[in-house]
Amino acid sequence: MAKAFDFPGGVHPPQHKTLSNQTPLIQAPLPRRVVLPLAQHIGQPAQPWVKVGDMVKTGQVIASAVGLISADLHASITGEVVAIEERPVPHPSQGMAPCIIIEGDGVTDEWETLSPLDWHQSSRDDLIERLARSGVVGLGGAGFPTQIKARVGEHHVIETLIVNAAECEPYITADDLTLRTYAGDVLEGAELLARLCGAERILVGIEDNKPAAIEALEVALADRRGDLPIELKVIATRYPSGGEKQLIKRLLDREVPSGGLPADIGVLCHNPGTLLAALRAVREGRPLVSRITTLTGEALARPGNVEARLGTSMAELLTFAGLDTTQLSRLIMGGPMMGFELASLDLPLVKATNCLIAASARELPPPTPEQPCIRCGACEAACPVALLPQQLYWFAKAREHDKAELFHLFDCIECGACDYVCPSHIPLVQYYRAAKGAIRAQILETRRAEHARHRFELRQARLEREAQEKAAKRAARAKATSRIAKQSDKNETASGLEDIKTLRIAQAAAKAALRKAEKALARAGESGDGNLEDLEIQLATARENLQAIQARMEAARESAS
Repeated sequence: MAKAFDFPGGVHPPQHKTLSNQTPLIQAPLPRRVVLPLAQHIGQPAQPWVKVGDMVKTGQVIASAVGLISADLHASITGEVVAIEERPVPHPSQGMAPCIIIEGDGVTDEWETLSPLDWHQSSRDDLIERLARSGVVGLGGAGFPTQIKARVGEHHVIETLIVNAAECEPYITADDLTLRTYAGDVLEGAELLARLCGAERILVGIEDNKPAAIEALEVALADRRGDLPIELKVIATRYPSGGEKQLIKRLLDREVPSGGLPADIGVLCHNPGTLLAALRAVREGRPLVSRITTLTGEALARPGNVEARLGTSMAELLTFAGLDTTQLSRLIMGGPMMGFELASLDLPLVKATNCLIAASARELPPPTPEQPCIRCGACEAACPVALLPQQLYWFAKAREHDKAELFHLFDCIECGACDYVCPSHIPLVQYYRAAKGAIRAQILETRRAEHARHRFELRQARLEREAQEKAAKRAARAKATSRIAKQSDKNETASGLEDIKTLRIAQAAAKAALRKAEKALARAGESGDGNLEDLEIQLATARENLQAIQARMEAARESAS
């Protein structure tokens, strides 16, 4: 066994792995009907590409990724799309989510695959594009899109790729059987992802309770032809060695900083199932339409591991494994430490379903009622992150979220080790999850309020800018109007002067006409010749004309002054 470093705390719960690791991996029957939730990954749900009534082949894209962190979804059987609607999904919320339902005949299985690629020869961009088009996500339970993780080397220097084969949680043996069956492919998948992220070496971390898988890996390592150094490190079994931070600590003696990621210290971790799916997507052009799942628990007559199509009913799978409903007390998805209880058997297998435990009442009895904390400190001793679970419990219970954050609440990996050792049976992780949810909701609300404030400020700035622009335009118009008015005044003044000059001429002419009329009337009066009445009218007219011209001159002078 290789030298291993250590992390604090940890527990040794009963393994119960022999229930499911005694038989070879088998293929589950082809289902006649699958229910495929659009959100089987972290990020935005995929967008449907098909409509009710469409005929689809296995491997055909039926929903495409939305946004940066999302994944495509593919038909897992050949058949007809009979509905796109909300259905119950396996989630801690026990809620509903949009799903695509496909019905087949249970026999026909026509595939639509992508063209195979030689990952040694293909470009990095082509390989990442292939992973994106194949819908590959982390199959350890996280559901993080693999193509995003493969690009982490663009922002971090990755030195080591770790194959996380610890599978530390009780009951789960999916990775164990994956390695026993496909050890060579898992290692080749690791080389593929190492090339994409730029890692210089590969470490396979596995617990010593998987001797068959270790042997298979040793054989595969002896047969491999690649140049990249691959080292197998076997560590002592202790929960939760499979946590990324804990495994890195045990293998490399490095600590992921609080709030940080393994990439911050040059490490990237992948689950064996993810590596196998990535290799199949590239080498065989086969999208992710199935996964290896552990079916275990005392309520099953034939527990084991199956490779089953996504969307298969859990009830069908458990019936295939010999479910005795009279013995079934609790159905848990995942392990007993980090998994969650399902309220119904009528739920579909999803990409994150690594294990289904059909437990009897004796095996996993209902949770014991919570008792008051006795401040024993057992939770602190078991915590693998060196937190203060008891203190976090008080903060979470009192909704003192700011203090919980100060005590590194978000460093908690929710492994459940504190729950396991708590003599008061306090569901500590539930308190932490609730507190994290409340803090995330508060952060989201704060971001929304901040976004609304920014929008308001931008609107105010826009209105102010528009008002300034309008004011500037008004000022420009006023200036232009003033300039025009002044020019008009000048024109009017010049016109007035011109009118006075014309009126003076007219006045002189009127005076001359008046004098002429006076003389003509005088001569006619002295001589007695001519029509005196007409001459008097001409004289009066001349006088009126002269007076009118003089009045107009007076008005023109006033206007020009």
